[in-house]
Amino acid sequence: MKGRTQQVGDADPERKTSPVAWEADDDTETLRESVPDEAVCFFNDRAYDHGTVVESGSVLLQCDYGLWLPVGDSDP
Repeated sequence: MKGRTQQVGDADPERKTSPVAWEADDDTETLRESVPDEAVCFFNDRAYDHGTVVESGSVLLQCDYGLWLPVGDSDP
């Protein structure tokens, strides 16, 4: 998976970025309701298709219909 991920850096608060559902968040369903039927996720104004995995810092994030889900560490 490492070879196919794009490094996107840190989220810029001035640009459109879809929410990330961290494991510690109890409001994942609330976040999901805020992006109903989104076919893409945004990261710093760039759209990514459902299923795309990106690397932000030391975390891998996967687009899940408008919501970023952490799927692991990017450390080798």
